[in-house]
Amino acid sequence: MATSRNGTILVVDDEEIMREILETLLTREGYDVRLASSGAEGLELARALPFDAAIVDIMMPGINGIETLDELKRIDEDLAVIILTAYASVESAISAMKAGAFDYITKPFKNDEVLVVVRNAMERRRLVHENRSLRQNIQERYHKFANIIGKSPRMRQVFDLIIQAAPSRSTILIQGESGTGKELVARAIHANSSRSERSFITVNSGNLPPDLLESTLFGHVKGAFTGAVYPKKGMFDLADKGSIFFDEIGNVPLETQAKLLRVIQERDFMRLGGMETIKVDVRIIAATNVDLRQMMEEGKFREDLFYRLHVISIQLPPLRDRKDDIPLLVHHFLEKYGEENRKRDLELTPEALDLLTEYDWPGNVRELENVIERAVVLSAGPRIGVELIPDHVRKTPNFQMPQFVVPPEGISFKDVITDFEKKLIESTLEAAGGVQKRAAELLHIKPTTLNEMIKRYEIRPRRKRTMNGNGNGIEPATPRERTPAQPPVAGPLTPAGALDEK
Repeated sequence: MATSRNGTILVVDDEEIMREILETLLTREGYDVRLASSGAEGLELARALPFDAAIVDIMMPGINGIETLDELKRIDEDLAVIILTAYASVESAISAMKAGAFDYITKPFKNDEVLVVVRNAMERRRLVHENRSLRQNIQERYHKFANIIGKSPRMRQVFDLIIQAAPSRSTILIQGESGTGKELVARAIHANSSRSERSFITVNSGNLPPDLLESTLFGHVKGAFTGAVYPKKGMFDLADKGSIFFDEIGNVPLETQAKLLRVIQERDFMRLGGMETIKVDVRIIAATNVDLRQMMEEGKFREDLFYRLHVISIQLPPLRDRKDDIPLLVHHFLEKYGEENRKRDLELTPEALDLLTEYDWPGNVRELENVIERAVVLSAGPRIGVELIPDHVRKTPNFQMPQFVVPPEGISFKDVITDFEKKLIESTLEAAGGVQKRAAELLHIKPTTLNEMIKRYEIRPRRKRTMNGNGNGIEPATPRERTPAQPPVAGPLTPAGALDEK
């Protein structure tokens, strides 16, 4: 780097008087100046010392200014090179700028003109260094989250939130659809906190009955319940000084929510069947794929617990909203499962990658990972083509608006809309392999809304395709036909905007 307060400049000119003039002018301004009488000598100096800028005469014997410029940029691509040229050679200077010169100065020149160009060159050099340093810091920062793949703006926001929130002890709520990587984010928060050397405990919320869940969380004393023949510590004991992660916090029973609230507020708890209060220092991280506010309104989730959990909220985007990350994720999973299956240098064909990018991924990153793992296992060579992409990913609806010709006597708007909606639903169900949830996602409506419309239009359910262990489609048995005693649900149709989802 520069050895003076303003920077270091290399002057390359075969005219001694010109070198002396520039040395005097630039040294007076506080620059450290090194002189070279030829292009070869200047390149030798540039290989030995770092420079912030270079002033190079375009007309020199031996290696001329353009050739010197080219080689200087190879040595340091960020070096700001200023070309010196006679007035009659302006065209050559313009060619030099196209080759990468920062600017040019015509001879004879004014001192102020030289100083302005040099200052601009130094400012450009400074900005380049700052930008490179910033990029390196971002890369180093995001490298900490190697298991969370992504560079899209939405994911960079997530990374920034992790970095900001990790050092605190505040409770964090991670929200996102299933398969978006909520536990990975929780682990990244723990890994970047002062608790990283302590335990990270995961609780699969709601998979146990309330008594057993409380025993698992808080422990129990001997005789607390039938079968409690000895005292036992709970997960909060194990997570002391560390972090505890509640996966799908919305599944925790209401009676357990009250005790969990106390731990967050008071940082203490009592074991099941015990009377002793136990202090604990635990960072609580919770995750959910449901709308906790709606659960609050329905009386299924405590309002006070929600606001205790919602101190810092991280919203994970679904994969369909960050499709720029799909190629990165594909590359990561190809390497991961290629190594597991001893298959090297795997790659997707452009057609296969296009299919993956166009698909909406209702199962998010987890679904993409499964698709890539399957393709790697079944691949016979290094290139993975569309034939190894599952049918449900390859089938995408291709809707075309029907062309209507209005007869002289007119046409029923309601009948046209009804017919179009029915055909649209049938086509979407076919594209979704008969899976109503997937069809609803393609139509951007709720599954319950789609189900009501299927009943209204008496659309016969299609058989769903499932995947066996070999990834082949299996058709389950055809469901029983609806009996006359179960008539279809009829309802009024709103002609305009009947498919709109509020």
